[in-house]
Amino acid sequence: MKKFIVTLIRVIIRLIAKVETQGYDYLPDKGGFVIAVNHLGFLDAPMAYYALDNWSLFIPVAEKWEEIPILRWLGKHLNAIFVDRFNPDLKAMREMIKRMGEGQTLVIAPEGTRARDEKMAQGKPGVAYLASKMGWTIVPVAISGSEDRIVLGNLKRFKRSTIRLTAGKAFTLPPFPKENRDERLQEYTDEIMCRIAALLPERNRGYYADHPRLKELLAENS
Repeated sequence: MKKFIVTLIRVIIRLIAKVETQGYDYLPDKGGFVIAVNHLGFLDAPMAYYALDNWSLFIPVAEKWEEIPILRWLGKHLNAIFVDRFNPDLKAMREMIKRMGEGQTLVIAPEGTRARDEKMAQGKPGVAYLASKMGWTIVPVAISGSEDRIVLGNLKRFKRSTIRLTAGKAFTLPPFPKENRDERLQEYTDEIMCRIAALLPERNRGYYADHPRLKELLAENS
């Protein structure tokens, strides 16, 4: 069933959009790593199944979608984890750790929800905490052109949107410290988000547009 659903996703996305990819060589050969992405529109989650065929993926999904039968069914067959976004969800965290240990690949948007204003919001610390604690490799991926306004506007004109997926260099975070944990966790979260922002068009960088770490990354890549 999963293979059929993924094939259907790919057919639909090809009808809706022209997808351009860059940076596939930064992806590890085997699973067990984190893909951290920004979240602009409703196509972002299915885009993972379109673009990443060679890795066993799982995606955290907001718990509110579990209440919709068709989405609950899709989540089951697409290996999703329904997560409480507003409270510490220890059950979901344990399941993520288990799946990563099995060699699956976590695809997660640290913002927690899509950007209604088409700009990055401040990232939440969950993935930074787990990646630091467990020593996971992180690959930043920027999605641009998937804004709902653009995609829906083009659909009305029977026009395909151009969506770009850009991967950056893989990296790991320092081990989780024993002191100044809140401060370090914020730094780790900002590191992930700024590495994504550095791959995005300036218009989408939002909360991180003027962040000093982003400026350092842009200078390194210029």
